[in-house]
Amino acid sequence: MERIDCDVCVIGAGSGGLSVAAGAAQMGANVVLVEGHEMGGDCLNYGCVPSKALIASARAAYGMSHPGDLGVAPVEPQVDYAAAKDHVARAIAAIAPADSQERFEGLGVRVIRDWARFEDARTVIAGDARITARRVVIATGSRPFVPPIEGLDGVEYHTNETIFGLRERPDHLLIVGGGNIGIEMAQAHRRLGCEVTVIEGAKALANDDPELSAIVLSQLRAEGVTLVEGQQAARVFREGGRIVVETEGGRHEGSHLLIAVGRQVNLDRLDLDRANVAHDRAVTVGDDLRSTTNRRVYAVGDAAGRMQFTHVAGYHAGVVVQRILFGLPAKARQDHVPWCTYTDPELAHVGLTEAQARERHGGKVEVVRFPYEENDRARATGQTTGLVKVSVVGGKPVGASIVGAEAGELISTWSMAIANGLKMKAISDTIVPYPTLSEINKRAAGAYFSPRLFESDMVKRVVRLVQTLIP
Repeated sequence: MERIDCDVCVIGAGSGGLSVAAGAAQMGANVVLVEGHEMGGDCLNYGCVPSKALIASARAAYGMSHPGDLGVAPVEPQVDYAAAKDHVARAIAAIAPADSQERFEGLGVRVIRDWARFEDARTVIAGDARITARRVVIATGSRPFVPPIEGLDGVEYHTNETIFGLRERPDHLLIVGGGNIGIEMAQAHRRLGCEVTVIEGAKALANDDPELSAIVLSQLRAEGVTLVEGQQAARVFREGGRIVVETEGGRHEGSHLLIAVGRQVNLDRLDLDRANVAHDRAVTVGDDLRSTTNRRVYAVGDAAGRMQFTHVAGYHAGVVVQRILFGLPAKARQDHVPWCTYTDPELAHVGLTEAQARERHGGKVEVVRFPYEENDRARATGQTTGLVKVSVVGGKPVGASIVGAEAGELISTWSMAIANGLKMKAISDTIVPYPTLSEINKRAAGAYFSPRLFESDMVKRVVRLVQTLIP
């Protein structure tokens, strides 16, 4: 067996692992990267990239039949489902070189394509290699969680790992799970010509502000998606060539089934107990992302047991690189981490929801809103559905939610403000181009100050006094 000594051994070549490996190698560390499956991880191959590519095809189809009141006649799109999947494959292929083994070997990283497991507290076995590392970073990501629904193992079903390889357009897609993956795929497949039923045991888009998520769900219903909320999938079986999902409230038939109920962290191959690495559903880490029981081991991304987003894994990588290469006291926060559901309209959030803000800060919370319909760019483009909603405490935003066009782009302003402790004045003082959707954020910040300026008797008295003193 080959013996390898290195500064950093990274297990997993998804977003977090690749970022750690690239950063560490380019700054002079001796790095080994171990990946037993696909370079690029779930995001490139089964998640963010393919889903957004499919959503783009779906949006193009919907735009043809629903151009809005813009003087363009609607036409029925000719959807080629297999060709849409070709677009998905091209998008993955275009991005893949940035995550490839060849690129990372070019950066000086030793890449081993095999599954990793711990032999002891600082030794990792991967294929025919025994790797002894000063620091080990677990970046194994997650996979779809498949719930123990009666009969599920007896029918063919899809997860996000297989749905993008499907070439035959489903006649009727049943989706179990109403989170962001389930809802995105529901709208995309409906727009591509499928009947769609979403079955959610609790509330769809439950992690988002209910006032804003209701706008998204209303749009899906208007497009013909059937949403079944508050009903658990109790049994699945095949009947007469159809798949049937039974719930407490009835039965739902379809041609295809997608399971989208959550994620399970990939830890089972690692033999973590041999390395004295505490874990439950994820690696047990502190805010420094270091294992609480083995100080040589770190975890990033889904493996760290926090928010399961690609950009969180990349953020975690930066924290870990600072610690292991420079010994800096970096820690991971969560209050400034945004997320977005890429429906139409988009739904984005950062920080506390209104309910969370009121629970934490009580009567100190002020909530300001600004609607898309009062934005000139939105009026010009016919994208007037939506609003921005900001929870403010002591003049600083503590949370923001946006539903509407380009919400995923607009939320970055509020993420930056929360990350840097900026006040609302910093947003209201920002000059943005006219006409842009970015003005929505500026106007929301202005809405915070409007009552203080225009409804204050004190301000009016001061203005009158100044006018009498200035010749």
